[in-house]
Amino acid sequence: EKTGFFDSEIWNKLYSFQRDAVKGAINKLEKYQGCIIADSVGLGKTYEALAIIKYYEILGYRVLVLCPKKLQNNWTIYQAQKGNKLNPFKNDRFSYTVAFHTDLARTSGFSKADNLDLSSFNWGAWDLVVIDESHNLRGNPKEKAENGEIIYNRAKFLLEKVIKNGVQTKVLMLSATPVNTNLKDLRNQILYISQGNDYAFKESMGIENISNTFRLAQLKFTEWAKNSKDTKKDTKELFSALDSSFFKLLDELTIARSRKHIVTYYSDIDKNSFPERLKPINENTDIDTTQKFYSYDQVNEAIQKYKLSLFKPSNYVKKEFRPQYETTGKVKEFSQQQREDFLVEMMKINFLKRLESSIYSYQLTLKRTLDKINSLEQKIADYETNKKEEQLDPFEVETIIPEDELEEEEEEFTVGKKLKYKLEHLDLEKWKIALKNDKNQLNALYETAEKVKPENDAKLKRLKEILAYKINHPINPNNKKIIIFTAFADTAVYLYDNLSSYLYDNFGLYSALITGSTACKTNFNMPAQIKNDFNSILACFAPIAKERDKYPSLPQDKQIDIIIATDCISEGQNLQDCDYVINYDIHWNPVRIIQRFGRIDRINSPNTKIQMHNFWPTEDLDKYIKLKYRVEARMALVDLTATGSDNILNEDIDNWLDNDMKFRTKQLKRLKEEVIDLEDMEDCINLTDFTLNDFRIDLLNYLKANEIELRDAPLGLYAITPSPDNAFWLKNNTLSEEQRQIIRPGIIFCLQHLEDGSEYNKLNPLQPYFLVYIRDDGTVRYHYTNIKQILEIYRLLTKDRKEAIKELCDLFDEETQQGQHMDKYNTLLIKAIEDIKSSLNKRTNQQLQGDRTALIPKKPKEQSFELITWLIIK
Repeated sequence: EKTGFFDSEIWNKLYSFQRDAVKGAINKLEKYQGCIIADSVGLGKTYEALAIIKYYEILGYRVLVLCPKKLQNNWTIYQAQKGNKLNPFKNDRFSYTVAFHTDLARTSGFSKADNLDLSSFNWGAWDLVVIDESHNLRGNPKEKAENGEIIYNRAKFLLEKVIKNGVQTKVLMLSATPVNTNLKDLRNQILYISQGNDYAFKESMGIENISNTFRLAQLKFTEWAKNSKDTKKDTKELFSALDSSFFKLLDELTIARSRKHIVTYYSDIDKNSFPERLKPINENTDIDTTQKFYSYDQVNEAIQKYKLSLFKPSNYVKKEFRPQYETTGKVKEFSQQQREDFLVEMMKINFLKRLESSIYSYQLTLKRTLDKINSLEQKIADYETNKKEEQLDPFEVETIIPEDELEEEEEEFTVGKKLKYKLEHLDLEKWKIALKNDKNQLNALYETAEKVKPENDAKLKRLKEILAYKINHPINPNNKKIIIFTAFADTAVYLYDNLSSYLYDNFGLYSALITGSTACKTNFNMPAQIKNDFNSILACFAPIAKERDKYPSLPQDKQIDIIIATDCISEGQNLQDCDYVINYDIHWNPVRIIQRFGRIDRINSPNTKIQMHNFWPTEDLDKYIKLKYRVEARMALVDLTATGSDNILNEDIDNWLDNDMKFRTKQLKRLKEEVIDLEDMEDCINLTDFTLNDFRIDLLNYLKANEIELRDAPLGLYAITPSPDNAFWLKNNTLSEEQRQIIRPGIIFCLQHLEDGSEYNKLNPLQPYFLVYIRDDGTVRYHYTNIKQILEIYRLLTKDRKEAIKELCDLFDEETQQGQHMDKYNTLLIKAIEDIKSSLNKRTNQQLQGDRTALIPKKPKEQSFELITWLIIK
């Protein structure tokens, strides 16, 4: 309070749930030097991070924000030094510096965001580093020797040069990481907080070894996924099996709340604060209205046969020269040949992704590839004529995949110096034959694609029909706004060129194009100096959300109604004036689809309903996922084995691939039927399952207000609350059917373990306290390992209750004869203690099987538990 932080503009813009996240994150940053915020899509992680930055800037901290290149405008708009008129927090005078993920490990050139000279930039000078989309920097930290020089990949550079180097650095990460069956991504993010030190939290959390904690958790995750492969997964089973140190680690270092959580527990947000999500509309169209073009499956079949020798020089190295290339291009076990194999696979997938996006983008990519082959053939011909010593760089991928899209691809292809080949070391005759074959095959596809003009483009034709129908039949009164998302800038440009005049001539509507790689443009009448400005265009598209009326330099009378955009606006933007999102192509990762929809699916939207409309490439979704997933997964696995990771996946790669693919397929199939929050998938474990931060904030607030009363309170306090089927249940406390089924009459006991023994820390995350929810029939519904679930039930049962319910208290007094006959409750208490002892025993045996450092704890006696509180559910 003394700092003036609570007077800042950003703090006063936050909802109460966001303020709680900010307080919680600052506590974690102070205690552990790091925190991961993984709140659900659309809950405003950017604003939470800005408030944390403001707090530390007031204290004089130097702050660096690292973000993907495509999201630079999400951060640069708030920098005071940029002087942006559309900055809503001008008086907060934010002074942080912005750099890109791709700037990490660069030692020359300039970073575009803040025009940083990377040859002299001091990466070690930052007191706080904020990493947006931190899951994109999830790779294993690696290094390699190249010409006597050590080259770091981005993850290693971030760890060594930014976090560990120079001043003491706190790390705040904003992540969208749902935990599924592989914990590698999560482990690598926690690595940044621990600074690569496995023993970093030994004193503060009692965690002996971070790597060991993750190794044991991975064993349990994989076992759980395998055992419940063909049945509905019960997460309760998994929580019972997980080592408490894993729970503790995530609880202490992460803040993650779902939308459901916010609506349930914050009185200023209710379910009516969000718009209703209509059932998604799904399309899959032909490519060509004249039916002359191949089907998606036929193109896939043809492309899979190609060798794409252009990207495989290592196949043509003469035998005597092979050793020098094999050693030079090696990153641990990741050989040059493997890199090229994956590059070929990546290019094949790229052709298909582009065809799925638009015929124009596909045709353009084929043309770029053919030009590249022609250029290479010319280079070889010149060499053979002149016999000059020539070198060949096989990784000039940028001319085929635009630079901003490469950021999305496997980092191995973009970091470090690229391996050069001498033409005299290659069997040029063999290579020329292979190149000619590829050229002939690709040329046949290109010529067919070139014949499909915009007027014959079946997908474009269907899009125009959808736009016309939505404009003429709005789902909210007079709202004609639509966002059309595509993964590729080529497709976005093609759509803008073919739609902007059509929309204006037929409906009088203005449209705009926003991509990360090309200049923004619009046919809306704006002053010349802001006509191509990203933020000005968005303010004219979403004048309510962006508060356009505060900026007189912007036109105030009319608006932009249609935006065609790449994923550069799929995160961190509030565009809730709009009520309709069209996915012109589907990203294989469901997170991206939900992030896109999150632009309009926001708290206090002016719209009562919102719609998602998807274009799918083929009706056979399983085949589509398999195709897309195969390459990315294999690349990830090679990366995993390259690190020598001690991981069960190495034993059972196929099984894991199958599980993970099923997981994504299931999510995508659900997205055809309904818009979901990923954390609501029944077979998905999420960070939200592990964090108790909101309960702590509740407790701290209550402690402040009632400190003396609680200090003087005796042990064994109890209260009585109605179950959902009881007449005294508050009518405004609405529950889902699932919650009603779970909450039945019984008791939630809170017990304290009186015996000393640090070995219990590994078995119980709340040691020395145990929570158990036991029903009246003696069934333990939630064991002490299900802390989050028990606390959530507790909160639901006691929410908005200020006083005891006299009728229930009278009923209890009558039933127990004023507390003289407590047999029923004593029996339940003994059963709860027996369950704790049984669960402890089971977990001890599990630990002894998998953890060499595990100790056998003393068996707890019945009298070694003390009753702290109990909540009776009637």
